[in-house]
Amino acid sequence: MLEIRDLTKAFGPLAVLRGIDLEVRPGRVTAVLGPNGAGKTTLIKCILGLTHPDGGTIHLGGEPVIGDAYRARIGYMPQIARFPGNLSAADLLAMLADLRGASADQTDDELIGLFELEPHLHKPLRTLSGGTRQKVNAVLAFRFRPALLILDEPTSGLDPVASGILKDRIIAERAAGRTVVLTSHVTSELEELTDDVVFLVEGRVAFSGPVEELLLRTGQSRLERAIAQVMRSYPVDSEAA
Repeated sequence: MLEIRDLTKAFGPLAVLRGIDLEVRPGRVTAVLGPNGAGKTTLIKCILGLTHPDGGTIHLGGEPVIGDAYRARIGYMPQIARFPGNLSAADLLAMLADLRGASADQTDDELIGLFELEPHLHKPLRTLSGGTRQKVNAVLAFRFRPALLILDEPTSGLDPVASGILKDRIIAERAAGRTVVLTSHVTSELEELTDDVVFLVEGRVAFSGPVEELLLRTGQSRLERAIAQVMRSYPVDSEAA
């Protein structure tokens, strides 16, 4: 689904990605993990086209990531969404549908009902609580049935009920054959959702493979302890990238 080869990126003298090689398998949930400064954010921005790598290649569904057209195949849920505060959620949904040329039968608004967002759709986004804006953020990511979902700390700011709804939706997307890449610091969430793990350290892939393989390599029975063991093996103290 997503294939990355020898990806490099530096900001001035700081090398952030140092030859990333990885494959994200289709129809699975892959967690991208690592300590601060490992390069997780920069990697995601490169996949989204928000940052241009210095070298290497990214292929999505066998096609090179070039230009803007491929982004229509990706649903992105940032950890903190920055919406135009004067618009309502309804305005934003209509605007994005127009930009994509999507008809009603090409959109999926199930999460609007599950999150009980209807009373808030016509309020200015600046007046909504952080949790409600995060629900709008989720609706936008899933709305156009993307082949690839990139979710950055997706349950951050959500209450337990909304968090459960979103996790159920992620599981349903995987069952439908879609591919999910996520980051999270909530280990219980990772254990519930994750099939594969990519662990970055100082801009390199320290581990990439199924959760079962990580548990076997570390001799742990829980993903939380396996992740902690890997992190202890690669102590890093640097700024987040």
